[in-house]
Amino acid sequence: MSRSLVLSAGMFAFGLIALPKTVATQTVPTATLNWPNADSKTNSDDWLRLHHNEIRKMRPRVLVLNFVNGLTGDEVQKRAEAVIEAVKEASRYHGYRDKTAESFLEYKVAKIINLTDEEPLPDDQKMEGNSSLYPRVPEWKGGNNLRYSELFTPEFTQAMKFADPGKPGNLLGISELAARGLIHEVWILAQEGGFGAPLPCVEMKQAYTTEDRKIANKFVQAGDGKSDEMPSIGRSLRILYVNPNRGAGCALEKMSRAFEEMTRSKTVPNLARYFAEFTGEDLKARYRIGMNSLADRQNGTELEYPAPNTMVYRYKGEQFAVRNYIAAAGSVRFPPNARREFDIENKTPVLSTIENFRLRNGFEGRDKAEPWTFEKTVPYRAVAPDCVGGWMVYWRQSMPGLNTKALDDTGRPLKNWWVYLFY
Repeated sequence: MSRSLVLSAGMFAFGLIALPKTVATQTVPTATLNWPNADSKTNSDDWLRLHHNEIRKMRPRVLVLNFVNGLTGDEVQKRAEAVIEAVKEASRYHGYRDKTAESFLEYKVAKIINLTDEEPLPDDQKMEGNSSLYPRVPEWKGGNNLRYSELFTPEFTQAMKFADPGKPGNLLGISELAARGLIHEVWILAQEGGFGAPLPCVEMKQAYTTEDRKIANKFVQAGDGKSDEMPSIGRSLRILYVNPNRGAGCALEKMSRAFEEMTRSKTVPNLARYFAEFTGEDLKARYRIGMNSLADRQNGTELEYPAPNTMVYRYKGEQFAVRNYIAAAGSVRFPPNARREFDIENKTPVLSTIENFRLRNGFEGRDKAEPWTFEKTVPYRAVAPDCVGGWMVYWRQSMPGLNTKALDDTGRPLKNWWVYLFY
């Protein structure tokens, strides 16, 4: 080792979360409100902010757009239901510990829109297998190949044929469907290949203050991938790309990367202030080292864990060791003991606070650190079998959700993070 940065036992507090200066109590609301409901049914509704702590269940309605020629409605339904089931399981706060934990997110398919071609396309128009209605980027040369703005045009409204339930003969477009609370999210099924694909998950997000109040007329690109053509429709809206050739795990990974980017966009500051601590992307503050995230290590190098509380990394041509290292919950790309991006096979244990985030249940009121390996995620590979789906279910179950016991800086219970999805 060319150089070693060793943190003394006296600096151990940097590896664990310090006890809040004040600890207060808060009465848990007894109301059992679900959303959407008669009083609130649209994204970015103030009702969500005012009743955040009382909501017991969210059942967002998703509009599914199928552009894949040859993919039947039943097959689309099956793929959508698999994603819904994975999200549902992943929203059970500490479900790996509490088998009775309730799910919080229970998506419902509002409607599947068949946008495939009735007749086979000529060979020179088949491209990657998507229909002629797929809004491709003209003269595409790489990257995103979907024109998101086209999804909001009168022409696309006519193609969707989503009938107005209150006015026979009238058709509703995506903007109006969201404005009426008939949909809360859009999922697109399209083939991916030599002609590109949509972005993983785009979102135009309403921005908020630190008090969770809307900032008038401020919307920010907050998804995993950004398109200049993604319009602002006066409320938050997310569009997820679901690869028809992959499973629920890959879709859940895209959703989770979008959640990370939503927090990094700072559109919801009250969430962002705690999320970096949850993921461990605050290494500079914790350990006084050069990099802030495991992703900042020297390109092409792997992290090492010679002991459960030691992390070795390379940075700018030198090697460093952080002793008394306690892994946080990790991120989509980096589980607590990851050696490299998307490493979900490392059997080397590390000490991690992932299952005890802000519970203050350890030594001197810090978060308890326990041995962690990827084996904890294995039970979830059945519901989310591909990509890093098993890790995503476990990781999301560790976030503050329904009935969370995690505490904020004042000692009050943290808000359920999943409600912020529809702010």
